Amino acid sequence: MLKSTMKNLFFPSLRSQQIAITAFAFVLFVAVISLVLHTGTKKSVTLQVNGEKIEIKTSAHTVGQLLDSENIEVAEHDLVIPSVSTPIEEGLSIRWEQAKQVLIQLDEETTKVWTTDLNVGKILSEAGVDLQEHDIVTPSLNSNIEENQIINVQKAFQLTLINGGKEIPLWSTSTTVADFLKRENIQLNEHDRINGKMEDLVKPDSVVEVVRVEKVTDVVEEPTNFAVVTKSDAKMLKGREKVVQDGKKGSVERKFEIVKENGKEVSRTLLGERVIQEPQKKIVAVGSKVVVASASTSSKKSKAVVSRGTSAPSGGKEFYVTATAYTAHCNGCTGTTATGIDLRSNPNLKVIAVDPDVIPLGSKVWVEGYGYAIAGDTGGAIKGKRIDLHVPTKSAAYNFGRRQVKVKVID
Repeated sequence: MLKSTMKNLFFPSLRSQQIAITAFAFVLFVAVISLVLHTGTKKSVTLQVNGEKIEIKTSAHTVGQLLDSENIEVAEHDLVIPSVSTPIEEGLSIRWEQAKQVLIQLDEETTKVWTTDLNVGKILSEAGVDLQEHDIVTPSLNSNIEENQIINVQKAFQLTLINGGKEIPLWSTSTTVADFLKRENIQLNEHDRINGKMEDLVKPDSVVEVVRVEKVTDVVEEPTNFAVVTKSDAKMLKGREKVVQDGKKGSVERKFEIVKENGKEVSRTLLGERVIQEPQKKIVAVGSKVVVASASTSSKKSKAVVSRGTSAPSGGKEFYVTATAYTAHCNGCTGTTATGIDLRSNPNLKVIAVDPDVIPLGSKVWVEGYGYAIAGDTGGAIKGKRIDLHVPTKSAAYNFGRRQVKVKVID
């Protein structure tokens, strides 16, 4: 009984173990099968994240699910190619670029833009910035932007440069005159100047003028005038002159500093001079001898000086003149002739007023109808071949009137 009882108790325990082992094996089989089946449904794709490529297997159904599974959060301005709704296919290439914010400084205005590009030119094109040939962009259009870097755009405008008088239209950005000249490689020499200040800002339609200043030294030889010295000569009749010594011009060397602006002389300063040859004075002897003319009188005073009975002498220079008569008491008359004859004290003296260029003062003359006389006076109206006869009374002067007479210059 004991053996039989022991046998019956062992077999149920063994059966339980077999059942448990069989169940575990089944579960394990199912798990392996499920894993194999799950792995078999994954697809291989290439994911490019900010330029870095990785190969992955995924069971995600769309690009968006794949990015979520990779903990990639897609923001509004990020670049996803293809789109997040695109179904996942074997061998699909997915590109994700994270957008970043860039500052564009356009003259005085700052703009914020989101972009996934690094190239400066492309970023500005995406932002709608219209660039012209002479605009200045920093950093350059071909360069890539770096983190926290600002793109600076300076719009160019036209202005005028006047360099040494020559007008040149140019393009520039808003800058100082000094920087503008530096950019254009305009060098200022020692004495050059600009109309304005170097720190002034250039603006559209500005005029920047560079005045080219040149200082040169000029040495010239110039003539110097001679002095005229007069000396009294008692042997010569008063009113006569004689050149005793001719004058000669001298010469002097003068040194000048000449300032030219844009090639035109604006100032000349005398620095010094040196006499090369002294001038020779001109010496003129002036007669001081006073002559007293003699005159014949007639019994009729009014006829004494107009007698035509005196015959003409032989020899001498002969010509015709227009003759009038005057007295020592005429309006504006002093009574003393140009040669010093006192006619008021000697009313009967025969003296005529002449043009010294025609009849020299002090000459002895014969006048038709008047007789012998001295050319001893001048007059403001006595020019050329015209004479004025001195007579003692106003009535005699009126009676004489104006007439053509023959004159001979004897001495």
